[in-house]
Amino acid sequence: MTLAAPSPGGLDLSTILLIAGGVVVLVFVFVLLKFVKLWIQAYFSKADVSLLSLVGMWLRKVNASVIVNSKIAAVQAGLPADTASLEALYLAGGHVPQVVRAMVAADRAGIPLDFKTASGIDLAGRNVLEAIQTSVNPKVIDCPDPSKGVDTIDAVARNGIQIKVRARVTVRTNIRQLVGGATDETIIARVGEGIVATIGSAVDHKEVLANPDRISKSVLAKGLDAGTAYEILSIDIADVNVGDNIGARLQADQAEADKRVAQAKAEERRSLAVAREQEMQAQVVESRAKVVLAEAEIPMAIAAAFKAGNLGVMDYYNLRNVQADTDMRRSLGGGDRGDAPTKQPS
Repeated sequence: MTLAAPSPGGLDLSTILLIAGGVVVLVFVFVLLKFVKLWIQAYFSKADVSLLSLVGMWLRKVNASVIVNSKIAAVQAGLPADTASLEALYLAGGHVPQVVRAMVAADRAGIPLDFKTASGIDLAGRNVLEAIQTSVNPKVIDCPDPSKGVDTIDAVARNGIQIKVRARVTVRTNIRQLVGGATDETIIARVGEGIVATIGSAVDHKEVLANPDRISKSVLAKGLDAGTAYEILSIDIADVNVGDNIGARLQADQAEADKRVAQAKAEERRSLAVAREQEMQAQVVESRAKVVLAEAEIPMAIAAAFKAGNLGVMDYYNLRNVQADTDMRRSLGGGDRGDAPTKQPS
């Protein structure tokens, strides 16, 4: 009988093989215990998921139960499902069960939706299942949004009367424009703009009150759903009320503004007149001062005339008599008291 040579570590080859075989058996048992239930579930559901695929998911840190259950749901619904595609969506951060449920719901509703499109919508951050549900069961958007603290859309007709409107927009999801399409806020803004434009073009507010469907038809005809994630089915006017007379208020404000302008101009003219009056009074005072200065030079002129021999004594007394007669006549005639008195030559 030949014995195997002992290994350097003290173990012979048969022992090493026995240990290795035990490790393989333990790993196999572990795999069976961990994945046999999922494998059996997939096998009897005809989902075609092998044990090696399950082990690979475990090594790639993929939740195998999510992938298997999602694939089973797709296969049972008669939809094509690839294990690798489901794993790729999971690893990319997508919601695999939600995408599969959306595909099943779309198939039952007759809405064309493949796995690639559904995955793209999900990875773009949109709720693809909610989108399909909205396509099947349209939702209603209030316009304006009550959560913003605004209850009505206010617009003014051409006769100046304000109209307050509340509208309800029924929409369904447009799957082809879901990625990159505008959402509820854009729909609300566009509908509000269309309502304001329609009311503003009305000659009389009574036209709007008599035919509120005119607003709906006019706004709906503008194609407001272009570039959005929705298709507008209808725009219904929920409430129409008469507001303030904005035209009269504006006219009153304009009249008040015109009045203030006129008052300012009148005050400006009055100030100019007062300034002009003050200037004239100053000129009068200046003229009187010049007269006084001129009169002050008379005695000096008389003295110079005496020295030069151009004026005699009798001539001087005659001049004094004329001045005296002039003063007497002025006092008898009630002359201007404001005039400066005639200065007598000394």
